[in-house]
Amino acid sequence: MTDPKYKCVLLKVSGEAFLSEEKYGLDFKTFRKVATQIREVQKLGVEIGVMVGGGNIFRGKVAESSGIDRVCADYMGMLATVINALALQEVLEKLGASSSVLTAIGMENVAEQYSSRKAINHLKKGEILIFAGGTGNPYFTTDTAACLRALEIGADVVMKGTKVDGVFSADPKTVPQAKKFDSLSYLEVLDKKLAVMDTTAITLCMNNKLPIIVFNLQKEGNLKRIILGETLGTIIK
Repeated sequence: MTDPKYKCVLLKVSGEAFLSEEKYGLDFKTFRKVATQIREVQKLGVEIGVMVGGGNIFRGKVAESSGIDRVCADYMGMLATVINALALQEVLEKLGASSSVLTAIGMENVAEQYSSRKAINHLKKGEILIFAGGTGNPYFTTDTAACLRALEIGADVVMKGTKVDGVFSADPKTVPQAKKFDSLSYLEVLDKKLAVMDTTAITLCMNNKLPIIVFNLQKEGNLKRIILGETLGTIIK
């Protein structure tokens, strides 16, 4: 078998990626599909952390438009990510994978309080890390949290799993002629204002030379194929 190209990765999975046809809620069939791909990578001996979003349960921007205070909305979104993290952990455990949920928000009866030392120790034990609660602070997205955690655990790459095949010049669902980029520089993403990650996340990766791969997580086997060195999606470096 080909040796993995990456030894330690941080996978960012948005809450929307856990949805099927439903607008909101938990679709455990989709959770299982995502968990199966993560489990495949773990079996390769790769250290993997997963940052989950909460958009399938609660969307802060929608709440804000209804008059909810931004700080309150952000904390509600953080709590939604904990629900997703626990659901993903349960499915992973059913697949025979050992995992730990680490949350930036203190809730000791539900999950461990995050610290980089704890995270690294769990990785050394061969466990899958599931990060919840974002950074624990309002005004920061889970994209930024993913890049931060990736740096803290020494990941080789941030992998953002989406519902499309990479980064496009426009939304391919509404603009069929949109161009797909195979590779981009950090500055190109910022200059073109491409909706990949927020500017804080991109800048954090740029300053620390941490590559980002954006790919379609809904296609079975894509995560493993990239880990083994196949060129898929869009790489930002």
